[in-house]
Amino acid sequence: MKYILFFLIGFLLLVTSALHAQFKEKPIINLENEDKAFLNWGYFLGFNQYDFKFEYKNDLDDVLVDKSIGFNVGLIGEMRINEFLDLRFEPGLFYTNRTLGYKGFANESDALREVKSTYINFPLLLKISARRFGNWKPYIIGGASASLNLGSNEDSLDDNSSGTFRMTKTLYNWEIGFGIDFYTEYFKFSPSIRGIFALSNELVPDNDPDSPWTGNIDAMKTRGIFVNFTFE
Repeated sequence: MKYILFFLIGFLLLVTSALHAQFKEKPIINLENEDKAFLNWGYFLGFNQYDFKFEYKNDLDDVLVDKSIGFNVGLIGEMRINEFLDLRFEPGLFYTNRTLGYKGFANESDALREVKSTYINFPLLLKISARRFGNWKPYIIGGASASLNLGSNEDSLDDNSSGTFRMTKTLYNWEIGFGIDFYTEYFKFSPSIRGIFALSNELVPDNDPDSPWTGNIDAMKTRGIFVNFTFE
């Protein structure tokens, strides 16, 4: 979480500096026709922090989630609708690691489950931009996505009784975020922050319906936060 806070502070300082520069003097307009093309391309790099939201059948001890920082990389395809609207497709690779902690076990090997996930994410997003101010332009972005989890273990015959935590291969999400386009002399740079919220249950229950690991979980849904740096 401290990395997210560090980014937000830096993000606000960057915005403040840009605003000051815009109103201090008349800026030289960079890449004046950048957004007028029907199709635009780019790529993004960034980091993430994934979590789980649990829904329980009975009021028992919650599953604890120890989150870590992962990384993102992907491509961008953008189709211009008008001056303020763009349709974006952003296929990307997202790596994350979460550790689940269960109470009531004497052995650490039973109480902890490491969940390593590599998601290939396919989001279709609508970008809504404000009017361009000099060399910067704020926007909000949102839409739906489907993700393929390469580390799901869904087809494994082993379950938690053998130390294997299983999840579904495919999940569906909605995403929402905001960012700012900065127009440099040679390219458009866009820092952004976005939340992702799964719509589908990601848990594959253990073979035993009374399993101490999955028996009380009604649904387990991914949620997370992304910080991306886009270059177009």
